[in-house]
Amino acid sequence: MTKRIRIKDRYIGGGAAITIQSMTNTRTEDVDATVAQIQRLERAGCDIVRMSVNNADAAEAVRSIRAHVKVPLVADIHFDHKLALASIRNGIDKVRINPSNIGSLNAVREVVAAAKDAGVPIRVGVNGGSLEKESIAKYGYTAEALADSALRNVALLEQAGFDDIVISAKCSDVKMNADAYRILSAKTEYPLHVGVTEAGGGDLALAKSYAGIGSLLLDGIGDTIRVSITGDPVEEVYAGDLLLKAVGIRRNFVNVVSCPTCARTEIPVATLAERIRRETAGIEKPLTVAVMGCVVNGVGEGAHADVGVAGGREKSAIMKKGKVVKVVPNERILEELLRAIEEVDHD
Repeated sequence: MTKRIRIKDRYIGGGAAITIQSMTNTRTEDVDATVAQIQRLERAGCDIVRMSVNNADAAEAVRSIRAHVKVPLVADIHFDHKLALASIRNGIDKVRINPSNIGSLNAVREVVAAAKDAGVPIRVGVNGGSLEKESIAKYGYTAEALADSALRNVALLEQAGFDDIVISAKCSDVKMNADAYRILSAKTEYPLHVGVTEAGGGDLALAKSYAGIGSLLLDGIGDTIRVSITGDPVEEVYAGDLLLKAVGIRRNFVNVVSCPTCARTEIPVATLAERIRRETAGIEKPLTVAVMGCVVNGVGEGAHADVGVAGGREKSAIMKKGKVVKVVPNERILEELLRAIEEVDHD
C-alpha cells in the first residue's frame, strides 16, 4: 500500500478513495474566470483542481481564488521557485514542481521549508517532453528513463528532508506511460498520480486514457487520476468518473448492463437501457440491472444482476437476484423494471 498524503480535506494514497483531478485553462490571474471554471469543476465532481502559476500575478491571485472555492487547489510551477513560495504563502494546498528545474539546491530547500511549515504536499511531476538528461543518457527515451527521472527528482526532495510527496511520470505513448508507472509502483511507496498526458481531444483521447489509466487501476496501481482532454476541463471530470465506475472502483450507482443485440433480439434493448439509465441517474446505491434481448443468454446473464429482463417475442421475464419473478407483456417491460429497481433500492 502506498503512503497516505493529505491535501486540504482530501487524502491521496494509503487506501484512500481514488480522487479525480483536472486543471484550469483560464489565465490564473483572471480571478473571476478562474473561480467560475473551478466552481464548474466542483459541481461536476472534481476532487482536486490544478492551476498554472506561471507569473507573479498568478501567484498573487491564489489568495483570492482560494477564498472563493472549496476544492483543494494545486499550483503548477516550472523554473521559478519564488512562484512556489508565493503560492504557498497565499494559501495553495499543494504544489507541483520538478525540483531539478526550479533552480539551485538552495531553492529546493526554500520550497521544502515553506511547504513543511504550511503542511503543503509536493507532487513531483515529470513529463516525457522534459526528462533528465542523465536518465535519457542511461536508458534512452523509454519507460525506464521516465521512472528514473521521477525518482531523481524525488531524491532531491528527500535530500532536503521532505517526504510528503506524490509522483507522476506521464508521456503521450500509452504503453511507455503505463510501463513507467509499473516501474514506479515496484520501486516506491509514494502515491501515484496517474494519467496519459497530451492525449489530444475527442474519442481517441478517451480511448488512450481509458486504456492507459484503466489498465493500471485494474492492477491496483494509482491513487489519483487525471483524464487529459484538450478542451473543456469539465469533460475530464465526467470521463474520470465513468472510468472509475467502469473498473469497479466507484460502485454507488445503477450499473445497466445490456447485450450488444443480434438477430435473436426480441425487445428494444438500446432504448430500454437508455431509459433506465436516465430514470435511475439519481440513485446512489450499488445496483446492477441487466437488459437482455432474448432468452438464450438472458436468464443466465440476469442471474448476476439485482434486476433484469430476458426478452421474448411477446412477453418477457422479469428477474430479481437471478430468479424469474414474473412474465409481462413487452409493452410493460420498462414499467416493471423500474418498479423492481425501486423495490430493491428500498430493501
